Amino acid sequence: MQRKKTGRMAATALLAAGTLTAMAVPATANTAAAPEQNSPEQATTMMQAMQRDLGLTRTQAEQRIADEAAARDIADRVREELGKGFGGFHYKAESGELVVGVTDRAQFDEVRSSGAVPRLVDDSRADLESASSTLDAHAQQAPESVTGWYVDSTSNSVVVTTGFGTADRAERFVESTGASSEAVRVVESGEQPRTYADVIGGQRYTINGSTICSSGFSVAGGFVTAGHCGSPGDSTNSPSGSFAGSSFPGDDYAYVETGNDDTPQPLVDTHDGSTRVVQGSQSAPVGSSVCRSGQTTGWHCGTVQAKNQTVSYPSGTVSGLTRTDVCAEPGDSGGSFISGNQAQGMTSGGSGDCTSGGTTYFQPVNEALNAYGLSLVTG
Repeated sequence: MQRKKTGRMAATALLAAGTLTAMAVPATANTAAAPEQNSPEQATTMMQAMQRDLGLTRTQAEQRIADEAAARDIADRVREELGKGFGGFHYKAESGELVVGVTDRAQFDEVRSSGAVPRLVDDSRADLESASSTLDAHAQQAPESVTGWYVDSTSNSVVVTTGFGTADRAERFVESTGASSEAVRVVESGEQPRTYADVIGGQRYTINGSTICSSGFSVAGGFVTAGHCGSPGDSTNSPSGSFAGSSFPGDDYAYVETGNDDTPQPLVDTHDGSTRVVQGSQSAPVGSSVCRSGQTTGWHCGTVQAKNQTVSYPSGTVSGLTRTDVCAEPGDSGGSFISGNQAQGMTSGGSGDCTSGGTTYFQPVNEALNAYGLSLVTG
């Protein structure tokens, strides 16, 4: 086997305030996952995106889709036929060919008969995946400069990416793991990977992997939501974080602190492909229009009916809520109430649904901001 040299390349029904007991239902968190929906325009959207991003005409995009589908069929078949001699494959868009790596020249005819182009390589795909798995097992020991690694069929190697001027550190790391140096190629790169999670009001998040609620408003370092959604220390996903503070019953607000990879945005999801910009949190008077965003029922509007309402839920009594005739359903809890561009509060609970209508209460946002010393993200 020819030894590979390490390469270095640059490369988120009461109208007055008071206590309501007969009509109130439990606060609307949800423990059932909402089904995903497919857009009927998905194919058209994909075609338009391919033309835009790959610089293709519609005819060229259609042809590429067809060629790639054929290549996938060949790839599945030839991988099984080659067995241990299989060295990976890659698709060449410029020629529409599938290039298949093999470790034994005697298998070239087998590859050609399948409709692919053979290429002699040093390492089998199994060897490369083994080297990558060895690196995975030592990931905690990797220096901060190393940003990741992957099996690259085109170069028939495991590529380790590391910051500019840090190849030596990456090479020492590879050597310390026991991974085959012949199979690994170090590439210096300006990559600085991070997750792309925007924090936007009215969108879904999960608590401890099960309960589903909606985010309220972005604040510096995270977002505010309903207190009944979680307790301090509870973890969240999408965006990832944890409850740094929560108050329920009595109040119904909470603060979720998210990671550095998540970006709080001054936006509320209107669930029609657009968003509403949050410009402040000036309280709207009774009679004002108000709209609510939540992951279950989306975007609904109505009016503010009363303020400083006390509501008796089966799980506890909450005071200081605002009453509205906007509908809501389980899973909308914590979601955004906004009037114009002014944040109003987070969905607490109510009665009815979005088919027959209902009453919904929200926890005023300014109380939550003051309680935790938070700064609302505005745009």
